[in-house]
Amino acid sequence: MKKSRKPGSLIDSYFMWPLGFIVLMIPALLMVELISVRAGIVLLFFYMLYSILALWLYLSRRKQLLAGLLDFAASANEVQAELFREMPFAYAIVSDNGTVLWQNRAFREIAAGDRSQSGNLLSMFPNIKKEMLREDGAILEIHSSFQDRKYCIDLQRTHIVAGQEEFPTLIDPETKVVAVYLRDETEEIRLNLELEAEHIVCGLIYIDNYEEVLDEIEEVRQSLLTALVDRKINRYVSSVNGLTKKIEKDKYFFVLKQQYLQKLLDDRFSILDEVRQVNIGNEIAVTLSIGIGYGAREYIQNYDYARNSIDMALGRGGDQAIIKSPDKFTYFGGKSQSTERVTRVKARVKAQAFQELLESKDKVLIMGHANGDMDCLGASVGVYRIVTNLGKRAYIVQNRVTPPILPLKERFLNNDDYPRDMFISGAEAKDKVDSNTVLVIVDCNRPSILDEAELLRLCRTIVVFDHHRQSSETIQGAMLSYCEPYASSASEMITEMMQYIGDGIKVRPMEADCLYGGIVIDTQEFTNQTGVRTFEAAAYLRRCGADITRIRKNFREKIGDYQAKAVAISEAEIYREAYAFSTLSSKGLESPTVLCAQTANELLNIRGIKASIVLTKYNETIYVSARSIDEMNVQVLMEKLGGGGHRTIAGAQLREGTIEEAILSVKEAIDQMIAEGEVS
Repeated sequence: MKKSRKPGSLIDSYFMWPLGFIVLMIPALLMVELISVRAGIVLLFFYMLYSILALWLYLSRRKQLLAGLLDFAASANEVQAELFREMPFAYAIVSDNGTVLWQNRAFREIAAGDRSQSGNLLSMFPNIKKEMLREDGAILEIHSSFQDRKYCIDLQRTHIVAGQEEFPTLIDPETKVVAVYLRDETEEIRLNLELEAEHIVCGLIYIDNYEEVLDEIEEVRQSLLTALVDRKINRYVSSVNGLTKKIEKDKYFFVLKQQYLQKLLDDRFSILDEVRQVNIGNEIAVTLSIGIGYGAREYIQNYDYARNSIDMALGRGGDQAIIKSPDKFTYFGGKSQSTERVTRVKARVKAQAFQELLESKDKVLIMGHANGDMDCLGASVGVYRIVTNLGKRAYIVQNRVTPPILPLKERFLNNDDYPRDMFISGAEAKDKVDSNTVLVIVDCNRPSILDEAELLRLCRTIVVFDHHRQSSETIQGAMLSYCEPYASSASEMITEMMQYIGDGIKVRPMEADCLYGGIVIDTQEFTNQTGVRTFEAAAYLRRCGADITRIRKNFREKIGDYQAKAVAISEAEIYREAYAFSTLSSKGLESPTVLCAQTANELLNIRGIKASIVLTKYNETIYVSARSIDEMNVQVLMEKLGGGGHRTIAGAQLREGTIEEAILSVKEAIDQMIAEGEVS
């Protein structure tokens, strides 16, 4: 830093300029003498008078003026020091290790509450680290607390001049110190919390299976069932000083203050269990979906959050509550199995909407998730048949073919009835995109795991067909979306839609094999997530020529794969007497992720097992497969690890850490679910 100029030299500069003017007047005096002697004599008289006066002022008044200025500076410095000592804001000087070197009265009063910590800033505020104090040129703002008070702490690294009485401990003028300013923000925070607590929370409650429940009970009891559900919902919302309004026969809107939202969170939305227990002769339990929005500045935005939440709750199968704030979703419930809709009205409506959408387009790109499985291939082939029957050009996008689906895919590649470019890579698909291209996504609703995610950005028209429960990561901007978590597979959904395109589509035997295989794999040979419509779809494909024997031959395994599964099963660990854990070595295996899922299915056959979790590391990524029958929602379990899936079939991918760390994370998530009552 530049050194400040000394007061003496500054005063000298002001006193010296009159003396310099004496020298400058000599040439002027000589010139006047040459012009007029008499004028020169007069000027000489005044010149002498001026010189005597200037010299007298310089010699006699300089010391007095300098002394006066120094007295003023000293008194000003004392005033400044007094202001620092008595100002109402807490101020202190600390060293770079946190030792308090000097403090004013306000700071001393704050620190007086705990003398054992008052001598060091780091002891008073543990979240302040030494590195913060030693960072050159840093101006930091830190929020912390001391003695039940909240403070905003400003830190500024600087240096002070040695010799000031206020800092007698500092001798080296280059010593670096930190100026500390404390601002008590306890009251400000309290008022902000009170204001936040008064904000309005918007919510929606839907009865998931209203029609199904009413259809199975006597007509005279239907009004009683409706009244019981109404009463429970109204009492539950009223218990938190909320207001409820029934907007449709099976839909409710409610509002409450944000300060009461925590009560709903603490009891984990007990209304879900209360309504499920309503029984007046109905065999199907009544289930609710709840969507709540809060945290936005505008009421209409909170309502939009509630709409997003209820849509996601329904998309995840219902019987759960979802809360959305500006930065995250929070999930509760989801214990019961999704209720199957016997009616096919929705499938017909979606099929006709898809047909109308294709009429104005020229080509269709069909894509599933990365490392596509049998269901992904079956659904893709089904959509391919729909599109080609409507006279449009279709391409199936696949970057990598997994071994289980390779035999079926080769039957298309070596068949003259299908074009050579039926299957294309993601790079080739990008070149084919134009304004008349439709992107159809099957068996997936998460952008991060698509086979070629870049196509989402390139294509303007997007269609989604999926059977997985939705998560907070969904495909946005789809012109047509058909996501039904009650369906066993995407192949089942596409099979239903094919029957409503025109007069129905005649599926070729090879295509029927793929669709049937997708249903078989995702239902674990019709033992999981199956309903009436699942068997109806399988029967339709059987009539179209699906060969069960041929499909079974395609699913046979290599001896090495079978042995790897046997080793993983034999080394399984039982956690809490109900959860089977195992790891699968990927060494020498063509498709360890598929075998990982198959091993998890096998472990469920052990008596007393509520869920099975199998892990394998492949291509620097840890794959986790989780399976259950009905006692645990493994989708919720995998969502805690960043994954997702179905209530009984789910998975996750971890790109960091070891398998041992991943197993520990899953166990901690299970413990949390048990503590929160999310396990039957």
